[in-house]
Amino acid sequence: MEVTTVVLDVPEHTNLILGQSHFIKTVEDLYEIMVGTCPQAKFGLAFCEASGPCLIRFAGNDPSLQDIAVSNAKKIAAGHSFILLMQDAFPISVLNAIQQSPEVCTIYCATANPVEVILAKTDQGAGVLGVIDGFAPKGVEGEEDILERQDFLRQIGYKF
Repeated sequence: MEVTTVVLDVPEHTNLILGQSHFIKTVEDLYEIMVGTCPQAKFGLAFCEASGPCLIRFAGNDPSLQDIAVSNAKKIAAGHSFILLMQDAFPISVLNAIQQSPEVCTIYCATANPVEVILAKTDQGAGVLGVIDGFAPKGVEGEEDILERQDFLRQIGYKF
């Protein structure tokens, strides 16, 4: 077994959700979740099929984000993994609906940070072992940091 990492392409002002599912229907279900939950969002998604023709399936409403999702899926190349790239929306707005989708097994990360995917590769294929999401902590928040965090959450409408 070989353990490797791949760096995902995450354009500026783009969030991503990386997960694993179990069925080709994932593409249509994630598409419907995005347009039904965040109709203003631009998005592209790609799914690595793990049986039959083993194709990278894709959908979305933004050709550029679709292309980047497919490119990232080619880098990951792990069966039944999916990647969803979105702009003008945040994962918090769709994550619960995605997790409730009957096809979705696991969410590895939901972020706008740089992401490295840790992969195990064998003769059969590849599997996602985990992710490196962003950077290591630089310290512990102080009183001013706490106030900034609380103010930020209220500014963007997630807390009252």
